[in-house]
Amino acid sequence: MKTLIQKNIKNWLAIAIVIMLMAGNTGAVLASNPKSNQPDTLTYVQFKGSVTDIETRAALIFATLSLEGTNIATITNSEGEFSLKVPKNITNGKITVSHLGYKNKEVNLSEMKPEKNRIELEIFTVSLSEVNVFPKDPELLMRAVMNKRTQNYSDDQNLMTAFYRETIKKKKTYVSLSEAVIEVYKQPYASLRTDMAELFKGRKSTDYAKLDTLTFKLQGGPYTNLYLDIMKNPEMIFTEDMIGNYEFTIENITKIDERLVYVIGFKQREFVSEPLYYGKIYVETESLAITNATFNLNLENKAAASDLFIKKKPIGAKVFPTEASYQIVYREKDGKWLYGYSRGQINFKVDWDKKFFNTTYESTIEMAVTDWEKMDTKNAKPTERLRSNVVLTDQLTGFADPEFWGEYNVIEPEKPIEMAIKKIQKKLEKTN
Repeated sequence: MKTLIQKNIKNWLAIAIVIMLMAGNTGAVLASNPKSNQPDTLTYVQFKGSVTDIETRAALIFATLSLEGTNIATITNSEGEFSLKVPKNITNGKITVSHLGYKNKEVNLSEMKPEKNRIELEIFTVSLSEVNVFPKDPELLMRAVMNKRTQNYSDDQNLMTAFYRETIKKKKTYVSLSEAVIEVYKQPYASLRTDMAELFKGRKSTDYAKLDTLTFKLQGGPYTNLYLDIMKNPEMIFTEDMIGNYEFTIENITKIDERLVYVIGFKQREFVSEPLYYGKIYVETESLAITNATFNLNLENKAAASDLFIKKKPIGAKVFPTEASYQIVYREKDGKWLYGYSRGQINFKVDWDKKFFNTTYESTIEMAVTDWEKMDTKNAKPTERLRSNVVLTDQLTGFADPEFWGEYNVIEPEKPIEMAIKKIQKKLEKTN
């Protein structure tokens, strides 16, 4: 009989991040796209650049850039680069740049150039004397965090605009790329109602010829990232009942958005056999709200880990995950915290019975909230809801258009992704 832990892990991962590995080339499941042809109504100014450490000049990945007085925001990519679109009627605003462990920096819009902006952040050092009360028992601290969950996070229904990207790489080559702007109907954190999503516009290209005899698809789309909201879905890592299965340690104290933050490490206890998580939780010292979290699934038991992710195994091959890492970032507004960004990366190895070399795959999903507003409860449901098991549409439409996203903020593509997009565009030019 399965334990509660097994059921929670299986249920949530099976829904959130399912990789389908099947022999043959199956047809794509199409997602509705009711609004893709709507014209942009706002004019905007675009700013591009990078965020780096002022001393080492190292790229600061997943730094947040937010426009003062609005809910408009974006995030740097894994190379520290950003793209931010600002309504043209906002000329005197300020951009606040924040990153875990660094001092915030404000930049006037008037100082920004269209391209090659370089924003440098100064690292923040924290002394223990700055902390009034240093918790002695990290497990009790985490129980207090979970008890205050409904107090610290938004109790409103919010309509969020978000950018979503998913990629699949075979070795070093991108074989699938999907991007979408979606609307998220975010439910109150105290509510048992699940978040919903509606596709606004999107594009996808998949080269099945490079997938050998496998059809490798990510099921769930944007819902995968929403499930990574561990404060809305505590079953993702631990509920109050599951906390006892983890060992917690207070590793450090840092700052984000000028707030002191506990850095709490966690890992499953030795007596727990089921694959659980290990990583770091960042807890704001005053409110006890989780501001960030990075965690990995324990993959020591290959058979159990494989069972969590693989929907169908191809004949003549052994498939097992080699990495399953996740990240969640929250943003604060008027004393309440909300979902801001999440990322998941799952790597797989396929050992073929009749092949000398194995095949490795890397799948990445990420979603960033770029704007949001409180939602009228009368209009709390999307008109065209995406299914929770959606596989985004396999179509090339949009990649030929450099202005495809219009006014919508997106996560700046990394160099390899940018090159992949250019290859798709060239292929389309040849076929037209």
